[in-house]
Order: sequence, then structure tokens, then C-alpha cells
Amino acid sequence: KEKEIYKEKGINLIVMKTRETSTKVDKLLSLFEGEDKKLIKEAIEFIEERHGEQRRASGEPYINHPIEVALILAEMGLDRDTVIAGLLHDLLEDTETTYEEIKERFGKDVADIVEGVTKLGRFQFKNLEEQKAENYRKLLLATARDLRVILVKLADRLHNMLTLGYLSKEKQIRIAKETLEIYVPIANRLGVWSIKTQLEDLCFMYLYPSEYERVKRFVGDSKKELEEYLKRVFIPKLKEALKEASIEAHITYRPKHLYGIWQKTIRKGIRLEDVHDILGVRVIVNTVQECYLVLGVVHSNFTPVPGRFDDYISLPKPNLYQSLH
Repeated sequence: KEKEIYKEKGINLIVMKTRETSTKVDKLLSLFEGEDKKLIKEAIEFIEERHGEQRRASGEPYINHPIEVALILAEMGLDRDTVIAGLLHDLLEDTETTYEEIKERFGKDVADIVEGVTKLGRFQFKNLEEQKAENYRKLLLATARDLRVILVKLADRLHNMLTLGYLSKEKQIRIAKETLEIYVPIANRLGVWSIKTQLEDLCFMYLYPSEYERVKRFVGDSKKELEEYLKRVFIPKLKEALKEASIEAHITYRPKHLYGIWQKTIRKGIRLEDVHDILGVRVIVNTVQECYLVLGVVHSNFTPVPGRFDDYISLPKPNLYQSLH
């Protein structure tokens, strides 16, 4: 039945997919229209034909992986060619497919990205001391002439980390360490925050499982109460104060990720119980001047904590991130 449904959508399923993967395909296709959607359908059909009966370590059909990678890229808002390259990224390595075939069917840009990802996959990382890790990061960035190669590689690594549980303990630790020392800094340098934070938390879980569980329990106990306070008291009060000051602002909040909390306890030499920013409130305004005006409004309405203010506008972070904390 699933095969018939997908055939109607222009996709000839060779490998039966799980219901979850079928949903992922639907979601991926829903993010595109017209010619772009048609080409992505063709790419899905192409990888189903080429990957055939291949399976991952989990036992699931191999095509689940490139579909997940493509969805990660699409949800980041990347262009059609990058998403198609995400679908095809393992073909040169794992099938008989050639560069020329991909170029003829999907264009030179897609073929070049897939070839670039394949070349990056051949780097072997061993003995990752800090200096060597930095050299590897530079090597990866220099090798990828098209930045989209790195983005596909990051999405590939993220899905591999999400399914790492099916591998041996030894491989889990090796891959998690490599990810933390090589790929997380690249994601940070490029400002791909969603991938960076997910990779960090996954590495944290595999490399320091007891600390991970301790931080997870701590956040779980504190988060609900803090969320309620932010939604009921803090954010409404801040919105009203900014409105009175005629400042147009978009206010959101987000939980601090687990690895970030743990790193803070190490960096500052404090206990978990002394970490007070489990949730962060983000105020987005139109100009730099308004950032400082918002700071004044916050200080007028709430009591500042001495020594807890950072100005990353005057002194940007190494990756050029700028805001007031």
C-alpha cells in the first residue's frame, strides 16, 4: 500500500520504508514547490534505486539516512541543490554511481558538492590533540571550495550521531570525540547553532554519561518552574516596558543546552545549583542602539546581578557573534 501511495507521488519505492521515514519524505517535499520539488522527487527515486537493499547498522533501510540528512538541510533553509546533494551524498562512496552520472542528471553544482563530501569522508582522524584538531579543522575548511560541502557534512554527522547507539561502545566514544573536537568547532565558526548544540549534547551523552544524566535531571527539575515564571511574569512585564519605551522587539526564550550548562560549571568552578540561567530570554531589535536601550529598560525594571554582564557588541566573539548578555 505504501508503495502505491508513493508511486502516485512520482516516487517508485524499491525499499519499503518505515512509517516514520514516509512522514519524513512528505515533510521534505512539502518544503519545496514546482521544479525544485520535482527534482527532489527524482533524487529520492534515484537513491532508492542505487542504495537498493543496503542497510544501516540499526537494520533499517540505508535510504533513511540521506533522507534525514536532506531534511536537516531543508529545515535550515538551504537551497535545492544542497538538499539534493544531501540526498546523494553517499552514492560515490557506497554505490557504483559516478560523478558524471550525477552531473548529467542533477547538474555540476550537485555533483561537485557530493564529490566534496566524499573527499572529506576519506579523512581519518586519530590522536586528536588540540593542535592537531585545529589543523584538521583548517584542512576541512580549505578542502571544501564550496561552503555547502561543509554544511552537508555537518548534517550527515548530526544524523550519524543521532543513530550512534547502534554501534559498539568503542566506536561511540571515538566518533563522539572526533565530533566534539573537529565538527562542533566548525559548526560554531559558521554560526550553525542548531547543529552545534545538538552535536554537543549528543557527544556529552556518550563521552560523559553520568555527568549528562546529572545535568539532565537538574534541568528537568528547574525548567518547568522557570518556564512558568517567564511566561506568566517576566516576559509580559518586559513586553509592556519596551512598548512604553517605543522599542519594537521580538522576545523569545529557549532552554540552555545541557553541554553548555556543564561547561559553565567547569569554566567558572561552580556547582550545578549555582547555575541560574537554565533558560535564556532573547530580545531581538532592529539596531545596535536599541540593544543598549533595551538593556537600560531591563535594568530599570529588574535588579541586575553584579558581574554578570557581557558586552559582545563592543567585543565580538571570535566567530563575530554580537549581542548583550
